Parts: sequence; structure tokens; C-alpha cells
Amino acid sequence: MTEILIISLAVSLRVVSNPLGNVFQKQLTQKGSHPLWVNFLTYLLLAVLCLFGLMLLKRIEISHEFWLYSILGGVFGALGNGLLVKALQNGNLSILGPINSYKSIVGLIFAAILLGELPNAWGIVGIGIIIYGSYLVLDTTEERFTIALLRNKEIQFRIGAMILTAIEAVFVKKVILASSPAVAFISWCIFGAVFSFVLVLLFQIEIKTEIKKFGTQSFTKLLYLIICIGLMQLSTNFVFENMKVGYALSIFQLSIIISVLLGYRFFQEKHILKKIIGSAIMIAGSVLIILMKST
Repeated sequence: MTEILIISLAVSLRVVSNPLGNVFQKQLTQKGSHPLWVNFLTYLLLAVLCLFGLMLLKRIEISHEFWLYSILGGVFGALGNGLLVKALQNGNLSILGPINSYKSIVGLIFAAILLGELPNAWGIVGIGIIIYGSYLVLDTTEERFTIALLRNKEIQFRIGAMILTAIEAVFVKKVILASSPAVAFISWCIFGAVFSFVLVLLFQIEIKTEIKKFGTQSFTKLLYLIICIGLMQLSTNFVFENMKVGYALSIFQLSIIISVLLGYRFFQEKHILKKIIGSAIMIAGSVLIILMKST
């Protein structure tokens, strides 16, 4: 019973902290900060905090697999989160949040390939329901639920972010299996900082210019963002330790309703009722995927 309560708490933290973090990411980019710079600062400050955490951890044996999956997770995480912040810069949170429900489908596919976690009939039905729910949400866009929608840059960035972070989730699970949730979190922060800095250099971001843009208000929002992302990843790691990746990614989709409501509250986004209905249907599909666990 105690374990169930702890897992429920971890899931609740993940469900709330993720969309709240998206709000702060969007607000920072709207104030002129480059998405890749915001991505790098988030990883960097978390990595600095993790250096203190290293002193509190007991010595553990680190395998070659740990380093391999940490590096792969860092690459996919930095790329995926960079694309996510870019998508949020101009995209609607109430649209981009629900699109993330497809992450459970991507997670199922790669978890089947890399972890041997195979879906069953419930999973297939759940996938169909998620697609139907997304039709209602995406039908509120200017392009509606058509092929033309894929020409929307923000949608492209969000889909790319979703695929990359779904793959990252599998590598994070591998790192957890090779160490522990706490060590995996430290690895996630440090390798994420390294590879997100590489992206800053590759895209020739003017660091001095970005630093000048950061006022007191932006720094406060950055601190809130770090708290949200830190809680999000810590709770994610704990859930991954106790649940299969496909199931975890599915139950995390409860956050899409919060994304829709936050989009309305902070950015005055429209067609909220239809988006909520579509999101609820997508959540129902995710719940069916979770039912695979008991069949």
C-alpha cells in the first residue's frame, strides 16, 4: 500500500510539473531568449546542483552500459528538449500538450524493440483512441486535421521533440537499470548540459547577447523552470524504476488536460472545450495502454 501511494505521488508530481515547466519555457522564449539557450541553462544549473549531490551518493560500480546509455540519453534528451522549447516559442500550449499523447505510442514501439515490452490488444485499441482524440484537438487549428498540418513548423518541432524524448525515455530506463534513479538523474543533468551546450555552439548562439536579455524577472522564471524540470525528471526516474516505460509514458498523459487549462490561463488560447474533450479521449486511450500491465 505504501509503495502504491509513493508511486501515485511521483506520478502526480510528474503530471503537474511537466506542463508547468512548459509554461515557463514559453514565457522565457516570448521575452526574447533563444530556445536552445533556455534549454542549455536549464540543464546547466541542474548539473551544477548535481555536483553537490555526487558527494552524498555512495560509491557504486559503473558499467560500460551505463556510460553508453547515458551518452545516448544525453544526445536524444538535449535534441528533444531543444525542439520542445522551440515549438513552445510560438505554438499553442493547448495544442502542443495533447500532441504529446503520441509519445506513449512511440514509447511502446521503442520499448518493444529495445526492452522487449510488447503491446497486446488493449494497447492497439488504445493507440486508435489516442489518434481519434487527437483529431478533435488538432481540428481546432487553422490547418485542421489534414496533411497540411504537418507543414506547421511548431507541429513539426513538437513531433520531433516527442519522438526524440520517447527514445530518450528508453535510454533513461536503461541507465536506471544499470545504476539507480538518483544516479540516472545526475547523469541526465550532466550529459544533457554537455550536449545542449554543443547545440548552442553548432547553431552559433550569441552567448553575450543572451546573457544581456536576462533580467530579474527572467531569472526568476528560470528558477521556477529548473524546479519544475528537476521534479519532473526525478519523479519520472522513480516511476520508471517501478513501471514499464510504455505504461509510464501512457499514464503521464494525464498532464495534457493541465496543458490545455494552462494554455487558456496564461496565454488566452481558444477552443478550450473541444480541446479538453479531445484530450480526455486521448487520456482514455492511454489508460487502455496501461491495462496491458494486467493482461
